[in-house]
Amino acid sequence: MGKYLLKLPKMGESVAEATLTAWLKNVGDSIAIDESIVEVATDKVDSDIPSEVEGVLLEKKFKVNEIAQVGDVIAVIEIDGPGEKVAPDFEEAITPVEPIAKVEIVEEDPITVIEAEVSSAKVIVDSPEIKTTESSRFYSPLVKNIAKEEGITLTELETVRGTGDKNRVTKKDILGYIAKRTTNPLGKSDGKVPDVTPIVASGQDQVIEMTRMGKMISDHMVNSRKVSAHVQSFVEVDVTDLWEWRERIKNKFQNREHEKLTFTPIFIAAVVKALKEFPLLNSSVSENKIIQKKGINIGMATALADGNLIVPVIKNTDHLNLVGLARAVNDLSIRARENKLTPDEVQGGTYTVTNVGNHGSITGIPIINQPQVGILAIGVIRKMPAVIETANGDFIGIRRKMILCHSYDHRIINGAMGGQFVKAVGNALEQWDTTIDF
Repeated sequence: MGKYLLKLPKMGESVAEATLTAWLKNVGDSIAIDESIVEVATDKVDSDIPSEVEGVLLEKKFKVNEIAQVGDVIAVIEIDGPGEKVAPDFEEAITPVEPIAKVEIVEEDPITVIEAEVSSAKVIVDSPEIKTTESSRFYSPLVKNIAKEEGITLTELETVRGTGDKNRVTKKDILGYIAKRTTNPLGKSDGKVPDVTPIVASGQDQVIEMTRMGKMISDHMVNSRKVSAHVQSFVEVDVTDLWEWRERIKNKFQNREHEKLTFTPIFIAAVVKALKEFPLLNSSVSENKIIQKKGINIGMATALADGNLIVPVIKNTDHLNLVGLARAVNDLSIRARENKLTPDEVQGGTYTVTNVGNHGSITGIPIINQPQVGILAIGVIRKMPAVIETANGDFIGIRRKMILCHSYDHRIINGAMGGQFVKAVGNALEQWDTTIDF
């Protein structure tokens, strides 16, 4: 008999961990090839991990709501036949298509198994500063290793507010505490950790537990404010001609291309045009270096049924015409709402757009989607009185207008460029070629 070690696969760029949300198999259950074993979730997308082998589930290495790192063994599957390696390590993989799960076979060798378990246990307890036996609170090996490296004692670690399941301290919690600790050590001049007054709900208050995705979005937004120096520029755009053009051709477009033509692909096309003119907006910041991206991958914020947002990414957007953009937008929007996106489809964005006008908002001030340096909020299109200039004089007329709000990272984007960029987007919309026909 042999064993497969089922590992947590790489879930996409910059994703290092995932939360196990549900086991689909129990210990002792038979498993078929490609049968899903466990559901996992990251701050980007939910997914399930299937088995690449046939066998029996022998052991679960993680409990529900615990966090596993990419490459961690999450389950052991007993198989027939001698053990052999059937999949390369992540670093050695040469195929551009990432499999959902990586597995490794090991021989049924009792000595090898025992040594591996002892080695794993050593990682957990070999820290003189952090001893789990001295506390009833659970700390993951990752959190304890970070605490050890930063010289945080168990007593101090006990004061860190946890946002995980059962108030468990997550990686983001400990890193956030360290950042605050660095700028304001211990919080008080007397060397004591400041007390946090708990908020107590009265008998008439409704207590609503944040969803897992809600917690992750909250952490992501707070972290973005800490990392980037946010500043905004606004422009008003007259889209009367664009509106009338779309009304004129949208039915012909759908009949010919079998796709609905919404305003979103049009807005994205205008953003792509502006990014080509101002490529620094298509960048990321890494420490003191600016990484200007060659490809333009546009993320579009999409509202889900539960009120949360997800940002599917259209890759190589600059290589798509209007028809290609419409197909990509419609496909990703539908599958996002049906929770059918793959991890790769919410990774790798270089700039983000969010259409707050879909909800009737005149405008909004968006938070940058890290590690990007800019995001555009698109307001609702409204009929408005406007001064119209003609050769025969000015007069008041009714025009369709909207407001664009550009949030950008002032660490590398100055006000002039930030304002010029959003103005370029507005110009692309106002000067849209209305002679295009379908």
